[in-house]
Amino acid sequence: MRAAARRPSGFTLVEVLVALVIMATMAAMAWKGIDALTRSREIAQQRLAQTARLQTVLAQWEVDLRAVQDSHSTVAPVAFDGGNLVLTRQATGGLQVVVWSLREGSLWRWESPAQRTVQDLSDQRQRGLQQLAERNPALRTFDGLAGWQLYCFWGNAWSNCQSTGGSGQSDAGPVNPKGSLQPPSGLRIALQFAEGSGLAGTLTRELEVTVR
Repeated sequence: MRAAARRPSGFTLVEVLVALVIMATMAAMAWKGIDALTRSREIAQQRLAQTARLQTVLAQWEVDLRAVQDSHSTVAPVAFDGGNLVLTRQATGGLQVVVWSLREGSLWRWESPAQRTVQDLSDQRQRGLQQLAERNPALRTFDGLAGWQLYCFWGNAWSNCQSTGGSGQSDAGPVNPKGSLQPPSGLRIALQFAEGSGLAGTLTRELEVTVR
């Protein structure tokens, strides 16, 4: 009688199925948590890389602007047409043309070899614009921009680097008494970041222009 009343040992099929459902649910929840952590880490690393690259670009801008050289000719030491920032800077062996350009959401930089004549500087400027138009990947410095705007500090005020008007003004800014284009003493750069670039809003940086 005692042997007949004893229940068999082990789990029933229903109990096993319930345990499996609970374990599967817990595994799915754990996987979602791990996946969220992985995605967060990837996003953080992407933003960190974008920020570091942007700092490098701004540092290069500062280096270029500190070496601006006035050639005392009709070739502007600093000129901005909305899409291209063209600089004439000092280099070993002569003067160098540097072109920063915003094209299709990417920032590009091109620099010429050192030149010794005004005509060569003008020719190199055109060559640089042509090189940038060909989208050489080696010239791309930063991605994820929706737009930019540059302001020049002439006299005691900031103004759009594309603005003209008044006596002594040209497309590139005031003209000095020698007849050459007068470079600004400062440059304010406003970069608008595109959605999904890892950076948000607008970054504004003011840099000093050192004319040699």
